[in-house]
This record gives sequence, C-alpha cells and structure tokens, in this order.
Amino acid sequence: MTDIGIEADKLKSGLHYAGLPVIAAALLIIGSGQGDAFMLLRYELIAVFGYIAAVRDAKTKKIANGLVFAMFAAWVTIMVPKLFLDTGAAIAILRDSALGFAVGGGMFLLVYLISRKGLGGGDVKFMAVAGLYLGFNNSLSAMLCGTALAALTGISLILLKKIGRKDTFPLAPFLYAGILITLFLGIMDRG
Repeated sequence: MTDIGIEADKLKSGLHYAGLPVIAAALLIIGSGQGDAFMLLRYELIAVFGYIAAVRDAKTKKIANGLVFAMFAAWVTIMVPKLFLDTGAAIAILRDSALGFAVGGGMFLLVYLISRKGLGGGDVKFMAVAGLYLGFNNSLSAMLCGTALAALTGISLILLKKIGRKDTFPLAPFLYAGILITLFLGIMDRG
C-alpha cells in the first residue's frame, strides 16, 4: 500500500470519531443549566465511551475489554472524590449505580446465556458498566430503546433480504442510540 493509501486509511478511521465532539457539546449545552455537575460529568463520560464502543463495534463487531475496563476505571475515578466531598449523595448514587450495573449486566447476561451466545459478551460487559453511569431507571430505558431500535432494524433488513435470519449485526450502535435518547430526554425533562 502506498503512503497516500495509508494516510487515507488513517484519515478515514479518524472521521468515524468526528461526531463525538458534537454529541459531547450538545450534552454540555443542554445539561449545563441543570446545576448537577457530577451528573453531567457521568453523562459526558458515558457519551464518549459509548460513542467509541459503537464505532468500534460497527467496524469490528467487537467491544474490547480494554474499553470496558477504561469505562469502569473512569467511573471509579470520579466516584472516589464524590465519596469524600458529598458522602450522602455518593452513597445514593452508588446504590443506584449498583442497581444499574445489575440490571444492565444481568439482563444481557441472561440473554447471552439463553441465546447460546447470540448476543456478544462485549455487549454484556458494556451494558453492565454503562449501568454504573446511568443508574437503574436510565439503564432500563436505554436498553429498551436500544434493543427496540436493533429489533426494528433487524426485521427491516430481513424483510428487505439484506441479511438472513441467522446473520448478526453489531448491537452497540443501537445501545448507544438508546443511551443518547435516554440522556437527552432525561436532561430535557429536568429542565
């Protein structure tokens, strides 16, 4: 491959992430009047990590363990100071986050096991850690929106004969759409 071809591939790969600043800025603008900077920070982080997971899953049909670990490490990094600065609020957030983790990871793990790995393990881990950021109610909403979008897309592609019934497609982009819908509607509802 020529140097020009390599550079074109690098540019093309970078363009996949071009929408990330737009989404992060939109969340920041819409949520800045809410007064809860910690909530906004959590939402910004899940928006960034979710975007990366969606792009990578769309390209490779995999969500890397390193990305899921980075999501978890970032969550721990923001929670530790919160525990010292506002212990009461942090404990409430931890409870809600633990429920979000259990619901997001638990429901997807159940589907993973029942479907005989019809759902990817990366999707299970991604949704579990996303549940830490989203909490119980937002995890449920994000999963419902994301899986409904994926189901509608899958049915449409089957009807259009673009894929077969046994073919797979990446789930993370749909989960990410569900997360964004949940975040934006939740922020606007508070405003």
